Amino acid sequence: MKDIKITITDRQGVKHQVDAPTDMNMNVMELVRSYELAPEGTIGICGGMAMCASCQCYILSDHELPEMSYDEDLMLAEAFNVKDNSRLSCQIFIKEELHGLEVELAPEV
Repeated sequence: MKDIKITITDRQGVKHQVDAPTDMNMNVMELVRSYELAPEGTIGICGGMAMCASCQCYILSDHELPEMSYDEDLMLAEAFNVKDNSRLSCQIFIKEELHGLEVELAPEV
């Protein structure tokens, strides 16, 4: 396995191209936290359980993502600033086929 590149636009509009390991079963929310791209306590408040939507992001690239789970769909139905390309970053696990993925963090509510 190898690292892939993912571009994350933070809440101030700054783009960060980061290395993402494919061999640690990490998700995009954990990647954002590990690179400190959002203030502590503002992303992944529920710990990645799809229960808070604090890690909502917008998918900007054309990558094929796994289908949204019932819990993720339910959480996004109650979240603010939802768009057609919204996903919970805690539900997007880093895999080699996501090389080049581009996401933008949704505004903090």
